[in-house]
Order: sequence, then structure tokens, then C-alpha cells
Amino acid sequence: MGCGNLFFTLVITLSAVLITYNIIISANASLKQEFPGPSNPSSGASSFSMDPIIRMPGDTSSSPPRKTKRLFHTAVTASDSIYNTWQCRVMYYWFKKQKNKPNSEMGGFTRILHSGQPDRFMDEIPTFVAQPLPAGMDQGYIVLNRPWAFVQWLQQADIKEDYVLMAEPDHVIVKPIPNLSRDGLGAAFPFFYIEPKKYKSTLRKFFPEERGPITNIDPIGNSPVIVGKDALKKIAITWMNVSLAMKKDPEADKAFGWVLEMYAYAVASAFHGVGNILYKEFMIQPPWDTAIGKAYIIHYTYGCDYDMHGNLTYGKIGDWRFDKRSYDKSWPPRNLPLPPPGVPESVVTLVKMVNEATANIPNWGS
Repeated sequence: MGCGNLFFTLVITLSAVLITYNIIISANASLKQEFPGPSNPSSGASSFSMDPIIRMPGDTSSSPPRKTKRLFHTAVTASDSIYNTWQCRVMYYWFKKQKNKPNSEMGGFTRILHSGQPDRFMDEIPTFVAQPLPAGMDQGYIVLNRPWAFVQWLQQADIKEDYVLMAEPDHVIVKPIPNLSRDGLGAAFPFFYIEPKKYKSTLRKFFPEERGPITNIDPIGNSPVIVGKDALKKIAITWMNVSLAMKKDPEADKAFGWVLEMYAYAVASAFHGVGNILYKEFMIQPPWDTAIGKAYIIHYTYGCDYDMHGNLTYGKIGDWRFDKRSYDKSWPPRNLPLPPPGVPESVVTLVKMVNEATANIPNWGS
């Protein structure tokens, strides 16, 4: 925990700036010469031909029996804002509740705090303090600090586990998570709005043809993803550089908008030949997903608005609502009102879980 060696951090920062500068000024050139890649490209991305959309394998009889757990470390990036902090506290509460239950392969936990300095929750949540990008480099897109924060954490922290789960503050873990990755493949949730084929010409600026077909780029972001730690160490640097280069490129910036950093991770993973098993049941996103089903995570990125009859009023503020953005500058109160009858299980469960966390976390709201 803590900031790590300041001198080392400054050296990394300078190196990242120089690497990024070289990439940006050569934006029209192939990225093959600029980005770190596998030592043998022929055995990398181009050899991965699995269907990009698959479900969890139903038959695992051919796999050798597991004798030991393959633990993964859960990592969440966050700023020191109230908005991120209350979500992290709720998230960590449920991480601790689920970690030691049967079927769990959850190891350690780290909040990667990219504000550059410790905050008052360091003793409550295991935290690594990362430095933000140099002033102006994020070009107003604060999410660019995420890959840079991961680069620092992976290079400086002592991570005991061989795998990493990249999660987000607005994730609530509803049941123990096993290590869903296997056979050198990551495990990731497929997002319907990540469409590599649609943006093939744009993505070719960052994923040259010699790296393989555009279908090697999976429709994922960086979260939730379980991936091998050694693979992530390679991916993270490329993820950071691609993110910065995409933001600098007007065509890519316009095409990808607020999900630019997600596209950058998908490109970086494919660039290093790391494919992903896509688990549609990795998480649900209320209000669109109405049942918990087999999901491991509730992602409450969307607002939930209902009338008092339990009808969804999306796009219009409901008589009852839960939206994380309502608490961007203040702590949500304890004991939030439960939804009216008829509201789906996913929303009811989410609010109950938030209420349980806030009721049991000491000094909530202070």
C-alpha cells in the first residue's frame, strides 16, 4: 500500500510520456514498430481463431481436475471523489462477504487510487496510490488515467496471485467468483456496443493487418476481465499507449467517444495474442437485465426509474429511482427506499445490497 518509490514513479512517468510522444507523432505509421508485442507474432493474435462470441463451456470433462485454487487479485481503479469512494466502499464490503465462500477463487483486493496521494480510507480498503497522467495529457478524458494507473500498479506492487480481475467501483459481487479464465485465454463480458467490425478502417491504424483479422479484437472493455498477470503486464502498456493515441486521433476519438478506452483495451489484448472467453453471465446491468440468474456481478451503470406500479420509465425520472449519479457529490443515505411492487428482482437485489453495505460500514457518510 502507499505511493511507492517517488523516484521510480517519476522515471516511469517520463518514460510513458516519451513513448506516447513517439506514438502520437507517428500516428499514420504502423504500430508494429512502436508498441511492445509478442516475440513471435506468428504465434500471437493471428493464430487465435475462436468464435469471438462464445458462452461458458458446458462440458469441462476434458479439462484436468483442479487440485489447487487459481486465485485472482481483484483490482479497481478510482479517483478520490465522493462519487468513486462510496462505490468502492460498497464494492469492497461485498468482496469481503463473498471471498471465502465455496467456489470462490478470489484472492487479494486493491483499490488503485489515481489521485496521486493517500486518502482517509487507506486503512479500510487495501490501496495502492498511483500518479495521475501529467497535466493535460488526458485531454479532458479522465478515464485515460485507468490504464496508466494499472501500468504503475503492475510494475510496482507485490501481487501474489497469478491472475487479475479488473473490476469497477460500481460493481456489486452477488456470489463468489471462480477463475473463469483458462488455457491462456482471458474471461470477459461482451458489450453489445463494442463493434470492431463496424470500425475496421479506424482500428487498422492501431491493429495492423499483420496482427491478424479484425475479428481477433473481442467486443470487450477492460472490465470485468480475468486475465493472467504476466499477460496483463504486457497488455497494460499497449492499452495505455493505444488509449492516448486514439484520443489524439480525431477519427478514433469521434467514433469511440466515451468508450474509447474500452476499445483500446480490446485492441491491446488482441495485439498481444490474448483472446477471451466471453461470458454473457459474468454480470448483469439493471434495469435492462431483470433477473440475477447465474450472474456474479451487478453493474449499476444505468439509472433505474419506475412509477409506483413498477413500470419502467426510462428516459424520464420516475416516482421511484435509483441512479448512482444522484450521489456524485454526496453520500447516499442509509436505508434507501425499496422499489415498489412489480420492480424486477435485479433492481430490488441491488438496492437491498447497497442498504446492507451502508448499514454495516462504519462511519458511513463521514
